[in-house]
Formats: sequence, structure tokens, C-alpha cells
Amino acid sequence: QLQLVESGGGLVQPGGSLRLSCAASGFNLNHYVIGWFRQAPGKEREGVSCISPSGYDKKYADSVKGRFTISRDNAKNTVYLQMESLKPEDTAVYYCAADRDPYTAICSMLRGYDHWGQGTQVTVSS
Repeated sequence: QLQLVESGGGLVQPGGSLRLSCAASGFNLNHYVIGWFRQAPGKEREGVSCISPSGYDKKYADSVKGRFTISRDNAKNTVYLQMESLKPEDTAVYYCAADRDPYTAICSMLRGYDHWGQGTQVTVSS
């Protein structure tokens, strides 16, 4: 069974940091584009970041550029989202998603993603 599990969310003060993990089971993440998305209450889901299968191409939403870093460890079948300088507006449920495309050199947050995790809550508040 293909499954993505996010972890690492929690409550953090403004200016703090968190690292989210997205662990895959039942399939090899090496062949997948991975995206991170978030949805705040009352708002539409938005793309945060994505990474190509090789890890060479990475993209970020303008709102998180310079603060968030996406990375992947294919040996551990896990993708990470390091979040720094967190702001209250970063509060949301964060989801990772995977789309199989082993030959692509690029990623996009606009493509369709076949597999989604259940999400992890990130709350930035003093």
C-alpha cells in the first residue's frame, strides 16, 4: 500500500524553526516528484515547495523563499522541509504529495500529484 506520512509539525513561536518530514512506504520515492503544500483555515490549499526526483530542481513559493528549504534523502525514502524564521501566517496544515515521473529533471507545484499524506499541523504563535 502506497503511503506518505508527514511528521514534525507543532507549536512554535514566531521566528522559530521546524523541520517537517515526509516518509514514504510501499513505494520508492526516488522516482517521484515531491511537493509540499499547506492549507490554512478558510483558505485554499497552496503550493509551498517541490523537488525533482534527483533533487537537482527545487522551487519555492514567493512567501517562503529564503526561509524554507526542501531536501530529500532517497536512501531513507524521506523528503524534508526545513522551515526557518516562521511567521504567524505560516500557520496551516502541511501536506506532502508525490507524483511518479522518474525521467523528469524539473518539479512543479502546479502538476497533478497522485499520492497525498494526511498532513501535519504547524502553528506559529506567541
